[in-house]
Amino acid sequence: MKLTRTADLWWKNAVVYCLDVETFHDSDGDGHGDFRGLTQKIDHLHNLGVTCVWLMPFYPSPDRDDGYDITDFYGVDPRLGTHGDFVEFVRTARDRGMRVIADLVVNHTSDQHPWFEEARSSRDNPRRDWYVWRDQPPPDAEKGVVFPDQEKSLWELDKKTGQYYLHRFYKHQPDLNVANPEVRDEIARVMGFWMELGLSGFRVDAVPFLLEAPVQDLPDPHDYLCDLRAFLSRRNGEGVLLGEVNLPYTDTMKFFGSVDGVGDELHMCFDFIGMQQMYLSLARKDASPLTHALKERPLPPRDCHWATFVRNHDELTLDKLTESERQEVFDAFGPDPDMQLYGRGLRRRLPSMLGGDLRRIKMVYSLLFTLPGTPVLFYGEEVGMTEDLSQEGRLAVRTPMWWDAAREQRHDDGSLLAWIKKLIKGYRDCPELAWGTFQVIDAPEPGVLAHRCDIDGGTVVAVHNLGDAEVQVDLSSVEGELTDVFTEEPVKPKVALEPYGCRWLRAWADGAQVNR
Repeated sequence: MKLTRTADLWWKNAVVYCLDVETFHDSDGDGHGDFRGLTQKIDHLHNLGVTCVWLMPFYPSPDRDDGYDITDFYGVDPRLGTHGDFVEFVRTARDRGMRVIADLVVNHTSDQHPWFEEARSSRDNPRRDWYVWRDQPPPDAEKGVVFPDQEKSLWELDKKTGQYYLHRFYKHQPDLNVANPEVRDEIARVMGFWMELGLSGFRVDAVPFLLEAPVQDLPDPHDYLCDLRAFLSRRNGEGVLLGEVNLPYTDTMKFFGSVDGVGDELHMCFDFIGMQQMYLSLARKDASPLTHALKERPLPPRDCHWATFVRNHDELTLDKLTESERQEVFDAFGPDPDMQLYGRGLRRRLPSMLGGDLRRIKMVYSLLFTLPGTPVLFYGEEVGMTEDLSQEGRLAVRTPMWWDAAREQRHDDGSLLAWIKKLIKGYRDCPELAWGTFQVIDAPEPGVLAHRCDIDGGTVVAVHNLGDAEVQVDLSSVEGELTDVFTEEPVKPKVALEPYGCRWLRAWADGAQVNR
């Protein structure tokens, strides 16, 4: 492939790394991380092969929801540093060849945000319509509660003004009224501000909630998302919007925009369906659920992409599985109720779910980097971080980065850290994986997922054994001679895979390297 094309659409073969500044590196011993500490550790990310850093919220906050309750969208939490520290980090990341994106959390604010304090001061305050108010909650006020262990309704009474305000999350996070043109303009200003300071885009939090205002005068919500995309592109032609859209595939596709063109809304959407089916496959040691999901997954518009992940910063949601399927995953990877959250997910990290079996852990990350989509890592995955169940809720997986483990693994060629580095280099060296046409290769063994990715005459084949028995996979249907991507050694068409084994192979046409 032409490097000019892959560089223009950099997000399609990026390696995204999500981190929380507060928990990544404590540079001064004050008990929490900061931007200066993060900048000191930038070479860890560079050496790993990361090309894009995704920052979780770093804005001023009462910190009642781990920073997602924001009091100033234009600020930096003073515990984490200053605007100067932020700019220095972004500049240093750029020097190492990494772009930076950040969470855009604009479907709600903290109830301590000056906007809301003004809005609740009186019914005729100019900011009143920046939020969503009702005289009485609707009959279905409890429907759609995100945190059922904490909240019983989506509406909370403001005693001073005698009206109820909408909060899809916690009651201390009132929803902004995106039907209000002033609010939409302010969201654009926030985006423009941070792009001027060097950001290359945003991970947009809870996109469906952002667009589902319960008012009659909201313009077509997808027109609004299209407007945001157009604004982003005007301000920064390489800017990207990565959306959190946990919906069935047919509904998620709408958030890419026009499927007949290049896509004019979100550049990328997380593949929540594929992730959940992967865990069901792991629990059953049967590739069928994941294989079925991949076959059913629609192709996004030309310049858009799916984002793939093993876990993110929230609970490992299993909400799109059936009740019986979800129970299978619970039984396999989180049988203790304390390991589960909201009845729909797990608050565990992969190594502990797999009992520390390094073979199996390595196989899962190999899957991540070969499945069609942009791979997204959550901090600490590269060193095998596990959860701390003594922490409340989602915080179990948001504990401080394991720098001791990183140091211990740095020179160990058999470590998980070395494996992730190897996978990232292989992924970046194989544009077929990110850009190619994906096709499942039929394999009779239930535990095997074999697939190929083809583009411009180049072919890469990946085979993974999710089962605990050795198997042989027949790849004679693949044209040309096969070589191992990592060793460049020739490989026979009948490939032996040990339990939880995996191979990356390149097809050569007539003994010559395929054009790439």
